[in-house]
Amino acid sequence: MPILTFARAHFKGYKGLLIFVLVTLFFLKLFYGNIIENKPTLLFNSTRYHEEIKDLDQMHGPLLQKLLIKNKRFQNSNVSSINTTSTTTTTTTTKRTIVTNLNYIVTHPPISMESINTTIISSDATELNNITTVERKVTTTLSPLCPDVTSNLVGKVPIVKSPVPSVNVLESRFLSWLKPGGHWQPPDCKVEKSVAVVIPFRNRGMHLLLFLQHMHPFLRRQQLDYTIFVVEQDGNGTFNRAMLMNIGYAEALKRRKFDCFIFHDIDLLPEDDRNLYTCPEQPRHMSVAVDVFKYRLPYPAIFGGVSAINTEQFKLLNGFSNAFWGWGGEDDDMSNRIRYHHLFISRYPISIARYTMLTHKKEKASPNRYEVLKQGQKRFDKDGLNSLKYKVVMSRDKLLYTWVLVALEGAPS
Repeated sequence: MPILTFARAHFKGYKGLLIFVLVTLFFLKLFYGNIIENKPTLLFNSTRYHEEIKDLDQMHGPLLQKLLIKNKRFQNSNVSSINTTSTTTTTTTTKRTIVTNLNYIVTHPPISMESINTTIISSDATELNNITTVERKVTTTLSPLCPDVTSNLVGKVPIVKSPVPSVNVLESRFLSWLKPGGHWQPPDCKVEKSVAVVIPFRNRGMHLLLFLQHMHPFLRRQQLDYTIFVVEQDGNGTFNRAMLMNIGYAEALKRRKFDCFIFHDIDLLPEDDRNLYTCPEQPRHMSVAVDVFKYRLPYPAIFGGVSAINTEQFKLLNGFSNAFWGWGGEDDDMSNRIRYHHLFISRYPISIARYTMLTHKKEKASPNRYEVLKQGQKRFDKDGLNSLKYKVVMSRDKLLYTWVLVALEGAPS
């Protein structure tokens, strides 16, 4: 009898262990199952980061945590786990592409990393602006192609926040080489691909002047064929950053067939001109390391601040969602669109893709952004470029930029 009682007790113990193992396997399947699927179904929800995050482990909402559960080491590096590595050798440098299980790529710009100074060459913006490109007169009727890598790059550049220049000062400074509409291209060689820099804008006049002071010499040193578009929302209604960027894309293509689009927050200034304002094969998140975030990538799926997408890919993605009125959510929705269409987010290393953020008052947050973001995948094919409704109030080619003032339709009452 004692032996039978002892056996029953052991059986009950093993039964409890078996139930525990089965429950554990069920939850592992629930959390990991979708990660290895070919077609992404999970959505990012990370807009809470700017409001209430105090610890790095807390900066991911419950939806995003499912994607990060296997990738906890990303905080210490741009890349945590390597799935595939491909190396391509060119005449100028060796490019290494690393793809992680979160579908983003770290690439190096096609320049010699050792040939550029890593210290700021001058604290005076005027001195830096005087660094000009080599503008030779060509004797042939056809200009040669510009080199992939210009010798004008200096590496780290100073960020000048004061004094804020006036429009007249900037126009007199750039008048000798800048063309109306905020356009420039090298006079002695032909750039294969043209770039449109689109800035969603409203009530940030001082930031715009600082941005133009910094960016025109910056882009010129990279020998780009570029044009800056400032798309301003008319009126005092709720701000819609994503719709303004869609409008910038549409209006720019009415003027010229641009190959590459840079969508740029006006309060972010790049600190290193090796951060090339061009479009790679995959969409690029450019503002990887921002000073207010201690130069750390907040989370792998981020696509906010400054981003680069070529014209055809932006059309494929149907642009940004127009449904986000107020601050937050539209960048994470774009990140989801990129994954949904089996593209990757590419980035330059943190040592290069560094930005300074100008201080400003935060926009009012969208109260329903989480719900809109959660339902985003259902609207990818019908919410974006093909549902864009707006009216151009005024458009003008100023010397420093192309200005497009627009009235948006569909704003919440």
